[in-house]
Amino acid sequence: MQDKEVVLITGASSGIGYQTAELLAEQGYRVYGAARHIEKMSALTSIGVIPIQLDLTQEASIRLAMSQINRLEGGIDILINNAGYGSYGAVENVSIKEAKQQLEVNLFGSARLIQLVLPSMRLKKHGRIINVSSIAGRIPTFMGAWYHASKYALEGLSDSLRMETKSFGIQVVLIEPGGIKTNWGLIAADHLSQSSKGTAYESLANQAADKMRQLYSSKDLSKATLVSQTILKAASSTHPRTRYLVGTGAKSLVLLHTILPSEIFDALIKKVF
Repeated sequence: MQDKEVVLITGASSGIGYQTAELLAEQGYRVYGAARHIEKMSALTSIGVIPIQLDLTQEASIRLAMSQINRLEGGIDILINNAGYGSYGAVENVSIKEAKQQLEVNLFGSARLIQLVLPSMRLKKHGRIINVSSIAGRIPTFMGAWYHASKYALEGLSDSLRMETKSFGIQVVLIEPGGIKTNWGLIAADHLSQSSKGTAYESLANQAADKMRQLYSSKDLSKATLVSQTILKAASSTHPRTRYLVGTGAKSLVLLHTILPSEIFDALIKKVF
């Protein structure tokens, strides 16, 4: 690792993003932690993380953040697209406006940052793009269609991008967490309940939301630090893997999705939820 490689990580105000920013700063990286609410990162400044305001749904905000970092650092060595949320609900119930918001945050915001970091990475013939996806980009779950659409798309974008940029010395890595104990699942469960209220799906959705709340409140999930340590590995390895499956259920669920007939896997997922 070069001293003080410059990192930009999105979604750094909480959960996996916060812990990853903290870990990378402690390991000697120069870390810019991006989020809409930078006051939530004030504690990170004591270890050198530099908070930067960023709204992934606003082009002006993206350009301003990138211009500030480029002016101070001359470019970014490692981009970690971590920001995202889960907009759960039946396809019939989730508004197209909300679906577009889900894709703006989970896909298009990341894609825009990638477009803006690539020119300087190409000039240096060096750079790394780490996209935090999910096993949701490999397997479906119940009433999470738009979230899965965003993560399946991020997986496809990353795979194509990896081939496009290899000859320029740029590496593209996917992080695919399974069950991780953060507030993500509780927020997704609330989205599910809200989007289904008063609809034909309300009873099923409330059952699924209750299961999600139980799961994300239990001790059965992996700690967020496991993902942050994996991101560090992906950032620091000379030859990183293209994918890192990590966390509770990640490898086993992907395997089951590969070997089971769709009808059986669907029934299994519906039973779990």
